[in-house]
This record gives sequence, structure tokens and C-alpha cells, in this order.
Amino acid sequence: MQNKEQLWQAAFTNEDPSDYQAHLLHWQKILANPEIINRTVVVDGVAVGNVGSWPLDGVRQLTFWFGIEHCGKGYASQAVAEFLKLDLTRPMEGRCAFDNLASAKVLTKNGFEQSGTDRYYANARGEEITEFIFQLL
Repeated sequence: MQNKEQLWQAAFTNEDPSDYQAHLLHWQKILANPEIINRTVVVDGVAVGNVGSWPLDGVRQLTFWFGIEHCGKGYASQAVAEFLKLDLTRPMEGRCAFDNLASAKVLTKNGFEQSGTDRYYANARGEEITEFIFQLL
């Protein structure tokens, strides 16, 4: 499970992130959908995170998540770079909460440029917040 700090940073989580059954059902749906590409990131035999993409309104969406104990080590930037060699769909969008500077940095390091903002309800924060939209052409 994610800790409070990580949930805050992720912002856009399930309504109840402690509901393990809902989490499993969510992943079963992801893994069964042929339009979703998802990869687990393994370092020294340990799963440290994941990277994936899916179509939304004709634009491929990039997502990534890494356990907090594995953040700040360059794994996310490297994994996204490798994933972008696998999924060549362009344009592609990546999104993050306005104050999730680590995710914004991963996106910009991989050639994404901020293209706009949107407002969404963030379950982890209990309020609507600004989300940065990044695009890779």
C-alpha cells in the first residue's frame, strides 16, 4: 500500500486506496484490456514500480508509479525512456498534480512539454486541484 505522502503526490487515486479488493479488481481490468500496455519495473529482482499507457479520446496517456522507497534514484526516468521505445504512439500525454514536481521532472526529462492544465477532483486530497498536462509529439 502507498503511504500518505505518496497518496498526496499521486493525488488521483481510488476513492478508498486502502480497499485491497478494489485495487485487485482494478488491476484485473487493466491486465485484461488489450489496449493497455503495462510493464512492471524490476531492479535487482525487486518490483519497484510500473509504467503504462492507454488510449483516451484518441490520445495515448502515459502513467507511472514507483514505491516511495525507490523514488529519487532515476528509476522512473529510465523506465519511462525505455517504455517510450516500446510504445511509439504520438502524440502521447502525461499528467500530474500541479505540485508533483518529481513526476513533472520525469516527463520533461523524457521530452514531454507542458501543454496545458485542467482541474480534477483528487480523491487523495479530498478536493479539486490543478493537473498539469504534458505532451510528447
